[in-house]
Amino acid sequence: MTRDIKSLIAQMTLEEKASLCSGLGFWDTKPIERLGIPSIVMTDGPHGLRKQVPGSQNFFDSVPATCFPTAATIACSWDRSLVREIGIALGEECQAEGVSVILGPGVNIKRSPLCGRNFEYFSEDPFLSTELAASYIEGVQSQGVGTSIKHFAANNQEHRRMSVNAIVDERTLREIYLASFEGAVKKSKPWTVMCAYNRLNGDYCSENHYLLTKVLREDWGYEGLVVSDWGAVNERVKGLEAGLDLEMPGNGGVGDRKIIEAVCSGELSEEVLDRAVERILKLIFQAVDNRKENFRYDADAHHQLARKAARESMVLLKNDNSILPLRKEGTIAVIGAFAKHPRFQGGGSSHVNPTRIDIPYDEIQKAVGDSARLLYSDGYQLGSDEVNQSLIEEARQIASQANVALIFAGLPENYESEGYDRVHMSMPRSHLELIQAVSESQPNTVVLLCNGAPVEMPWLHDVPAVLECYLGGQAVGSAIADLLFGEASPCGKLAETFPQKLSDNPSYLNFPGEDDKVEYREGIFVGYRYYDTKEIEPLFPFGHGLSYTTFEYSDLSVDKKSIKDNEVVNVQVTVKNTGKFAGKEIVQLYVSDLASSVRRPEKELKGFEKVELQPGEEKTVNFTLDKRAFAYYNVDLSDWYVETGEFEICVGRSSRDIVLTEIIHVDSTQVIPKRYHRNSLIGDLQEDPKAAALFNQMMQQGLANTPFASSGEFNSEMIMALLRYMPLRALVNFSGGAFSEDDLNNLLDQLNSAS
Repeated sequence: MTRDIKSLIAQMTLEEKASLCSGLGFWDTKPIERLGIPSIVMTDGPHGLRKQVPGSQNFFDSVPATCFPTAATIACSWDRSLVREIGIALGEECQAEGVSVILGPGVNIKRSPLCGRNFEYFSEDPFLSTELAASYIEGVQSQGVGTSIKHFAANNQEHRRMSVNAIVDERTLREIYLASFEGAVKKSKPWTVMCAYNRLNGDYCSENHYLLTKVLREDWGYEGLVVSDWGAVNERVKGLEAGLDLEMPGNGGVGDRKIIEAVCSGELSEEVLDRAVERILKLIFQAVDNRKENFRYDADAHHQLARKAARESMVLLKNDNSILPLRKEGTIAVIGAFAKHPRFQGGGSSHVNPTRIDIPYDEIQKAVGDSARLLYSDGYQLGSDEVNQSLIEEARQIASQANVALIFAGLPENYESEGYDRVHMSMPRSHLELIQAVSESQPNTVVLLCNGAPVEMPWLHDVPAVLECYLGGQAVGSAIADLLFGEASPCGKLAETFPQKLSDNPSYLNFPGEDDKVEYREGIFVGYRYYDTKEIEPLFPFGHGLSYTTFEYSDLSVDKKSIKDNEVVNVQVTVKNTGKFAGKEIVQLYVSDLASSVRRPEKELKGFEKVELQPGEEKTVNFTLDKRAFAYYNVDLSDWYVETGEFEICVGRSSRDIVLTEIIHVDSTQVIPKRYHRNSLIGDLQEDPKAAALFNQMMQQGLANTPFASSGEFNSEMIMALLRYMPLRALVNFSGGAFSEDDLNNLLDQLNSAS
């Protein structure tokens, strides 16, 4: 329905305008009944609808909804179409519950494995994160429901999250922490963007003009609504001026009164308020116009989608001697309380009330039927770090009686949650000692990990197989059974690096900061960008994941060996399934700048595709690389810049398993104006061909009668080494009067005219 929103705003009183800028209650916006403006409902996500039961005073009393795998899990699928399917399902459930905006996806970068909310975020890599976020947004919004991409920006820890000041240089922001939002905002146009709790370079994100106006609206062209994280507003008027439209939740009118007073006193222009009100009204009416009354969704179908998603996302980290898949025969020892009480989602505001739960032990029993015998032991007490020796001894005994032992271990819910960060990467002692004891008595031991973030694995060499299940959602049990017994081949790959130990992580010395300040001193070297560049061997690299089959790569080709930076290059590679199982391979493309004048990572992910292949089948995978695949953010230009030179295109199975490479030349069409001054270094001039020629000519003439020339060594390596880091002004002193201040000024004029 077409509405004249500006005319509607003109009919509003100042009080009515201000009232729209904050919530009515915890989850809904304020209506203005006399003007026919309704209220709409927002609610938590992102991996499942967490709508508080209407009328309930219990924050976590939620309506039943499908609990899909968390973002950390689903990111390991590297599957855009699957994430879009999940988005569609979430949109359907929102329509059924009368929800207009779901609060997700979460795209903050995993700076440290300790962040308590990492299970809610996709990846350490901004390209992978933004691609999956775009698919999620497209899926949800195709159902007439809005999304709220969050938390904008640099909300990479829970420690002091509502007050901490994240100090991040602009290049790092643009290439890493803002980039995880940028592509999704530009491609998928989320209805809302949620600003974060923390401060960024001094200003709260809720009142950060650089973030909410300069970057989001001016640079990226975003036209939607900016909403605060719940309780993130510091100064309401300053936030409105910076670009924050809607404050959530309702605050009893405190913020509204501040807005009214500021307009009346002339502190705040009413035009600024009107712009915010216009965006709020557009959101409200967009939601109303897309509302589907009496909508119902298929809970069974959504559960099956959750099962597929978990199955596609779990990562086979290790499989020595092809111990997996298991045969449905003999005796199988199932050990660990997670097998009967699964950990399948994270803690905090995203905690979903699932429509049902597939219990791993039950699903394994269903899978084997009467063909195999199951033995079971708790192994440890849920929620306790303390080692229970009687449970461990019981587990050791049943493991020794079996043909294979399956240990369910990982991180209890109290280890990782919204609101606080982990302080170490270790699993509970009760889990560690259980794995040690069982692996000593049963050589065929498979560890199944249930956790939202990387853990240290001191036991890794003692077991032949490890399946990383992450937090697999409500269908975790059936998905695990599918993979254990070969109903499907594992096809997930890690969306984050697993370091061998916490101190290997690049943020180790600067996480979570001191008092209310955290400095991102590692800069752009986050995750694999650091490990690969520093040549630090991880426990498992970014992009790693095994299969029950094998894949062969061949015939990497590019359609051009030389391009300008405003052109694209098309890349092709052939992938063949050379094993006996049907399977899916995630082909990863990285780009490396072979000779950069600025610090750059050894390589960066710039493309990926998931391809399904039957045994013996081969397919050609295509990639298109544009300017951004080769560019870095140049802070002097305030733009993305490609340096002329050679770039290596690397295709492989992970960041550490590169199979094929090709080199292309890229010419920059962008000229960076160079301004020389009296403190410019001679060595810097020598790297500019025009400046070097002019300088060398003048120096040969101007220094002809100096000690440099008389020594006969003006062009020697020693003399040139001395000159390299010498500022131009020093030539006046060292020339013995042969080169004056006037000569220097004349040289600078000519250099700057030629550049």
